[in-house]
Amino acid sequence: MRSLAIISTITKTMKWIVVAFFASTILSVMVLRWAPVWVTPLMVIRVAQQAASGETLKMHHHWVSLDKMTPNLSLAVMASEDARFLEHHGFDFKAIEQAAMRNMKHPGKRKHGASTISQQTAKNIFLWPGRSWVRKGFEAYFTVLIELMWSKQRIMEVYLNSIEMGDGIYGASAVAEHHFQTTPDRLSRGQCALIAASLPNPRRFNSAAPSRYMLKRQSRILREMRFVKPLPQD
Repeated sequence: MRSLAIISTITKTMKWIVVAFFASTILSVMVLRWAPVWVTPLMVIRVAQQAASGETLKMHHHWVSLDKMTPNLSLAVMASEDARFLEHHGFDFKAIEQAAMRNMKHPGKRKHGASTISQQTAKNIFLWPGRSWVRKGFEAYFTVLIELMWSKQRIMEVYLNSIEMGDGIYGASAVAEHHFQTTPDRLSRGQCALIAASLPNPRRFNSAAPSRYMLKRQSRILREMRFVKPLPQD
C-alpha cells in the first residue's frame, strides 16, 4: 500500500510538472509576442564566461523595433541564413535534406546545419547553446510555438535584436553603433551583408574588420539579396 501511495504521489507530481511546463512556456511565448527581449540566456552565459576568465565585462544590447531598422538587414540575413523564411512554418525540410546529403558525402568535414531563423530565434530566446538531442527537442517545441503565436515580422524583429553579432555585441542597434558608428536604420546594403556574413561565428568573423573570406561572403550575400522576397510590413 505504501509503495502504491508513493507511485501515486510521484505520478501526480509529474503531471503537475508537465502542466506547469506547458503553461509557463506558452505564457512566456504569448508575453514575448509584444514585450521586448532585454536579455537572453546566451548573454548571461557570455558575461559569466568573461567574469570567470577575468575579462572586462561586455554586453552591448539596445532593443529597437523592426521599423527602426533598414529593410536591407532582414534581406541580408534571409539571403545568408534562411532564404525560404517567408515560405516555411519554422522548419525548412528541403534545406535539412540538402544538409544531410552533404554531411553523408563528406563525413569527415564540418557538419552543415539547416536551422531556420525561427529555430535560431527559439534557441536564442528560450534555451542554452549546445547540440544535444534534448536541446534540439526543446528548440523544435519553441519553434512551433513562436510560429503559431508570432508573425514573421515579430520573429524577425526578435531575431535581429537578440542574435550575437560580435564579442559582447547583441542585436542590430549595438552592431550598428559599435562596428559602423551609425544607427540600424542607416546601415548600408553592404554593411548589412557584412553583418550577415559574420553570423556563422560572430566572435571570430568581425564585420567591422572583414577578412578576405568575409568579403567573399558579403559579395555572395549581396547577389542573393536581389532574389529574396522582402519582409512584408505589419
